[in-house]
Amino acid sequence: MEHLACFFLFLTLKLTSFTTANSGQDQFIYNNGFSGSNLILSGTAMVTPNGILELTNGTNTYNASYALYPTPWQFRKVPFGAVQPFSVIFVLNMVPGNMCANTMAFMIFPSKDLEYGQSSSKLAINLVSCQDKRFLENNENDISISINNSFSRPPETHPAGFYDDKNGIFNDLPLVGGKSVQIWVDYDGDATKIKVTIAPLKLTKPLRPMLSTIVNLSTILDEGVSYIGFSSGANRVGTLNYILGWSFGMNSPALTIDITKLPKLPRFGPKVHSKTLKIILPIVITTVILLMGAAVTALVWRRMRYAELYEDWEVEFGPYRFSYKYLFDATEGFRNENILGVGGFGKVYRGVLPNSKLEVAIKKVSHESKQGIKEFIAEIISIGRIRHRNVVQLLGYCRRKGELLLVYDHMPNGSLDKYLHYKDDKSTLDWGQRFHIIRGVASGLLYLHEKWEKVVIHRDIKASNVLLDAEMNGHLGDFGLARLYEHGNDPQTTHVAGTFGYIAPEMARAGKASPLTDVYAFGIFVLEVTCGRRPINNYTHDSPTILVDWVVEHWQNGSLTSTLDVRLQGDHNADEVNLVLKLGLLCANPICSRRPGMRQVMQYLDNEMPLPELMPTNLSYSMLGYLQNDGFDQYKSVPSTVCSNNLTSSLTSGR
Repeated sequence: MEHLACFFLFLTLKLTSFTTANSGQDQFIYNNGFSGSNLILSGTAMVTPNGILELTNGTNTYNASYALYPTPWQFRKVPFGAVQPFSVIFVLNMVPGNMCANTMAFMIFPSKDLEYGQSSSKLAINLVSCQDKRFLENNENDISISINNSFSRPPETHPAGFYDDKNGIFNDLPLVGGKSVQIWVDYDGDATKIKVTIAPLKLTKPLRPMLSTIVNLSTILDEGVSYIGFSSGANRVGTLNYILGWSFGMNSPALTIDITKLPKLPRFGPKVHSKTLKIILPIVITTVILLMGAAVTALVWRRMRYAELYEDWEVEFGPYRFSYKYLFDATEGFRNENILGVGGFGKVYRGVLPNSKLEVAIKKVSHESKQGIKEFIAEIISIGRIRHRNVVQLLGYCRRKGELLLVYDHMPNGSLDKYLHYKDDKSTLDWGQRFHIIRGVASGLLYLHEKWEKVVIHRDIKASNVLLDAEMNGHLGDFGLARLYEHGNDPQTTHVAGTFGYIAPEMARAGKASPLTDVYAFGIFVLEVTCGRRPINNYTHDSPTILVDWVVEHWQNGSLTSTLDVRLQGDHNADEVNLVLKLGLLCANPICSRRPGMRQVMQYLDNEMPLPELMPTNLSYSMLGYLQNDGFDQYKSVPSTVCSNNLTSSLTSGR
């Protein structure tokens, strides 16, 4: 019995010693230094006599240094379960060396085997700084999140800094320079979101995180135990990276670090013993105070120059927010030489992002413009999270005083409108290119109407809003008039919006947009691309020509293909031209219930379904002529067919 009791006592002690890896709520904190911590150290990492964790000692080494907490952690409560929430706090001091780059990271490792870098991190919060006056063009000061040793792309990378709780302004915070900073890493297991916050040592944790992104660690971390710790980059001559304090909590917040108890950093540089220095020191101090006053004045002026606006809805919003100065630098101060286009909304500039060297288009909108703040926010919400090969990608935005800025992928070949209607400036598009563009825009519209998480009604489909990339692929852009609503609901828009010549009759009559009003505009767009004519053309002084009426007239006379752009006559696919012209007429039917949905349009274009035979009885397009003479009021004569987002299937000639 005595031996059995000893055995149970031994087993209890072993289980207790492993509580860090298995407990539901575990914490640790190093507040008074790391002396006696038993950390797992590799490379040049060491604990100094006064208790500071030193990751690099300033010597030339070709291996990375690591420091791991000695006990592994069980990040899942049960096998195959979700990763539990956790939080990390650490105090960091990065001292510059002879080389520009200085890197370190907080990591989660699948193993403690760190010899020769054999252990690859599963998650890393990377801190990269290059603060060297000799290399201003290459300086960096970023924090990023990488998964499985692969650096993530924006928006998971962000310049180091913090948001002021009082005014919401973002303040840059240099990682290197002798000042200690405090970093918080929080993982929400339910929301699968990682938030990274950084602030000066004596500042409390800001309410708004610097970096917030969705990462499901349950698909990344292994079923077994994992180790947590720090690493510092290899071959960094002269750099010194110190960890002064560290706190961790599993299923509970990490304990707050008491900065008054942290160990003191060693003194850098020689002590002042010279009498000459003691004499001139007051002069130097006075000069420094005057310079600081001038610097503060310059800083205030600079902040006013680059001041930005923040509102509550932007805190958790998806697209990346750029600083105004970053976009100012990207466009070389918004030089006129970089203007790509000018419209009622404002100007579009070509820019090159300083860090990634990505070429972008930056639309600069005025609050007082025709688009205004409501359309600006609508465009952000509409396409901020949309990803489709035929929809222009919104990369981010910025707000400053009376200006609003949107950042897009740059489309080097500009708008389709220029190729169709400005013959002196652009070369002619052949038929194959035009058919490919029509199909691309149709694919993008199908995604917006049916395949995205919400229904997006564009409301301004036209050639000038279709942009062409380097391969002449069509991308639908300019979502300033777009409206969203949930699938299965009816839109509530009650005012006319769009461009003259593309507006569906029911939209002009009742002001209610739907996917079918987009289909109407798409039909006019198809005829415009095929015929090379605008929807309304003043060919004579007295009577403008309505494009859709003109095409219908030729169709009724048996000369439909003669409406093809004269620049393409003799160089086209007759079957495709016939298909596209008839499809344009079908989509532009003034009776909305007789228009197809975009899914059927794609089936027609892909020859998966035959186009219904068109009959004169359901092609009453001549009423569009009223647009010229009497305005929208004449649309009251249009049959009051009900249009909803439930697309009708009555497309054949019998209706």
